[in-house]
Amino acid sequence: MSIRIVTDSSCDLPEDVVAAHGVRVVPLSIRFGDEEFIDREQLSTAEFWAKCAQQDTLPETAAPAPGQFEQTYRELIADGATGIVVISLSSELSATMQSAELAARSVADEIPVRVVDSHSITMGLGTIVLACARLAADGGSMDDVEALAVDRASRTRVFGALDTLENLKKGGRIGNAAALLATALAIKPIIEVTGGKVEQGGKQRTRSKALKFLVEKVAGFEGRISDLAVMHADCSDVDQFVEMLRPYHSGEIVVGEIGPVIGTHAGRGTIGVAFDVVD
Repeated sequence: MSIRIVTDSSCDLPEDVVAAHGVRVVPLSIRFGDEEFIDREQLSTAEFWAKCAQQDTLPETAAPAPGQFEQTYRELIADGATGIVVISLSSELSATMQSAELAARSVADEIPVRVVDSHSITMGLGTIVLACARLAADGGSMDDVEALAVDRASRTRVFGALDTLENLKKGGRIGNAAALLATALAIKPIIEVTGGKVEQGGKQRTRSKALKFLVEKVAGFEGRISDLAVMHADCSDVDQFVEMLRPYHSGEIVVGEIGPVIGTHAGRGTIGVAFDVVD
């Protein structure tokens, strides 16, 4: 049995990590007006942030077409795969999972494909993908890998601190007056992924307090975290933040850069943690 893992570009996993684990990533697309770009292929993260700074409105993101997933499935069949497990961006936030499911029907006579809703975003999705890729590489069955994905989806926690309200203002989620007031007070909103949705998780008055809040979240689960990841949107203080977390987690901390799919809504300077909680 050769079980392969497929995900989408909202996972924000570093390219070298994806390659090392044999994970296939199907990209979403980003639209700036009439211009459309394939995430990470036609538009790098740095180019994305540069374009955002020049726009008064937010870009739009679009799920991959079913044909993109089907092409990936067929390439994996040609590469010797005997089963495919797809772990997708939360279905509450995107139609990506639907595309993966439609494509699975197109190849149903050739290979079994199971599609799992991560109920998560960015490196929350990424940590689930990595856990499943490791199990598949160790010879785990398709049922085992699917069960792990479902289990991890129910246990993965994601917290983030926004550095600016500019994107929320551009997206119409907060008014100009409220954004100006919050900026003047240096308020840093905290977000949490709950039930596949992004919810408000509080607010902190400064960047340093926001980082401390995230560290305290991790510290609260010390000894019960099996995987810890950090994600950031072009943050100069990410290395410092990782060092703040190390006393509370002895294992590897994977660091991923927030790309256009999540960055469109979160904004530059967003930093966060994702981890699996072991009962």
